[in-house]
Amino acid sequence: MRRSLREAALYVRRGVASPGSERDDLVLGAKSVAAAMTAWVLARYLLPPTVSTFAPFTALVALQATVYRSLRDCGQYLFAMTAGAALAATLAAAIGIHWWSFGLLTLLALAVGRLRPLGEHGTQVTIIGFFAFSSGQGRIDYIGHLVASVGIGVACGIAAHLALAPARHTIRRQEAVADLFSGIERRLRELADTLAAGTPDAAAMRQLRTDWRGLSSDADRLRQTVDSEVENSRLNPRRSIEDAHQALMRARAALDIAQRSLDHLRSVGRSLEHALSSGEYEALSPSFRAAYTGLLRTAAEALDGIGRRARTDSVLLRKTLDGAHVALQQAHEHVLGSPPRQAGVAALEGTLLTDASRLLEDLDHGFRAMEQSA
Repeated sequence: MRRSLREAALYVRRGVASPGSERDDLVLGAKSVAAAMTAWVLARYLLPPTVSTFAPFTALVALQATVYRSLRDCGQYLFAMTAGAALAATLAAAIGIHWWSFGLLTLLALAVGRLRPLGEHGTQVTIIGFFAFSSGQGRIDYIGHLVASVGIGVACGIAAHLALAPARHTIRRQEAVADLFSGIERRLRELADTLAAGTPDAAAMRQLRTDWRGLSSDADRLRQTVDSEVENSRLNPRRSIEDAHQALMRARAALDIAQRSLDHLRSVGRSLEHALSSGEYEALSPSFRAAYTGLLRTAAEALDGIGRRARTDSVLLRKTLDGAHVALQQAHEHVLGSPPRQAGVAALEGTLLTDASRLLEDLDHGFRAMEQSA
């Protein structure tokens, strides 16, 4: 219990101290409480008690993490409410209130609730239909009060969002993507320096593979936050940087590059770790190691150009990628011109060059995608 309270206190402290997800949650919670209280008070004062609960509930529906999601969910909920109330009123007027008509209402409401446009609020067709049919006996005056209660909730929820719209985090997302690329580039240069120095330490190689996996997990989490910020930018009245949408699109494209690059680098790590354990790494020629080291360093330069927060220098990045392709071609020519060697060593060289070739192909493809989103 004490631990939970301590964690909650730390969470609140972080939210108060600096902007971020914790502060967003705290602000959303405060807005939800204020909107629900206001909606409940208004509904209790203006409408019968039998429908007043719908006002605070709808206010909570209207207060989602983003303005776009709030409006979308409000539309879906209003659609579901209208369908459920209409079904209840129609059946009550046409065939009366009976056990079998209640069953027919349930069947029809469940069928309507499966419509795709209702999204997650499809079950509300049945719930609203039950209230309107059972508590309201299908009367128009009850349905009118129900609609009014829902309208009060929607108005309170949307008003809270407009009074204090969710914060924009475009710059923070750009910085997070840049930090991810810095981590990839730094570790790639460390790998190149290790290979240039001689035979790598097996423990260091295992640690590097662990770092690659950690960066892959960071990239997955970061993609979710960027996608959330893209949604947050829709219909949000708060100002952000001038080219916020383009910046987020570039961040998405950069994350695609990062995730694919990490897949190839993890494969390189697996190949090197196996080569160290089998003794095949020592059989690699110094010239091949030098060529491969240069290739890794050039790839690190390309990743640095892609991952910067500022707009990518297309001319410089194109020159860097062209240099990487030249280095790859030279490494291939070296392998083809080398004297016969053990099958395991030849397979290792081919595997390493294949991973490097795929890495460069993905960098090329991602670079073109970023140019199109610019």
